[in-house]
Amino acid sequence: MQSAKSKCNLTEQENGFFDDSLEKDAYIWYEENWQHDDYEHLHQRAQLTFVKEGYQYFHINDKIYLVPQNHVIWVPSLQKHKITSEAETVKLMVSLFKNIPEDYFYSQIHVFPAPPVLKEMILYAKKWNKETAENDEQETFMNALLISLPHFCDENNALQIPLPSDKRLLEVCQLINQNYQHNHSIEELAEIANLSTRSLQRIFKQETGISVKKYVQLIKILKSIELIDGNQFTLSEIAYKVGYKSLSAFTSSYQAIMNKKPKISKKNIF
Repeated sequence: MQSAKSKCNLTEQENGFFDDSLEKDAYIWYEENWQHDDYEHLHQRAQLTFVKEGYQYFHINDKIYLVPQNHVIWVPSLQKHKITSEAETVKLMVSLFKNIPEDYFYSQIHVFPAPPVLKEMILYAKKWNKETAENDEQETFMNALLISLPHFCDENNALQIPLPSDKRLLEVCQLINQNYQHNHSIEELAEIANLSTRSLQRIFKQETGISVKKYVQLIKILKSIELIDGNQFTLSEIAYKVGYKSLSAFTSSYQAIMNKKPKISKKNIF
């Protein structure tokens, strides 16, 4: 007997595994106001998610991927994941693909901004939202989109948040994540982990690949992206809210992580 739970119009088979009996290669699911249930799941179809408005966190294996507005994430098939967000409004466009090209690109997770051409293609596909009948135009169009993805990918690994497995470090990360507006000293963080400052720095780098200082900077900048997407504050206000004492310090830090300067832009009106 199948569970009543469903995701992307897929029905749960067992233990968080979702599958469907559709014959069509690509299935489109668009939602104006995404509702989160913090439920880990996986499915046979590979998934391309475009964040039209708001932002989205994907929790996959030992990392958390931030997908800001106007970005896409590619999730390979049978990759267990869950999604979270604290944005007031989240508009997502999900494309689920049954047949995937035999290329290394499609076996990996990718997060990257959607250039204008890709964005137009994704939004055009909304015309087939939740359609289950086979459609020759849709099949040809979505196959072209799928094959083009590697050429659109301009990935920024800064959007990936590494998670340590050591419980002592998880407490440190939790404090940083929940109090990102504060600038905690390395001594304070080491005390929480019950480690010396030297041991904390060494183990943290081994577990995550980055230093404690870099992790703090990363969290601040990712939180600033959430606020920038919200279009409710100026850059100076955002800099203060995430713990920077000046706009210039924030801009310098943002550019070091994102390879571009922060910018407030008008909401997309598509």
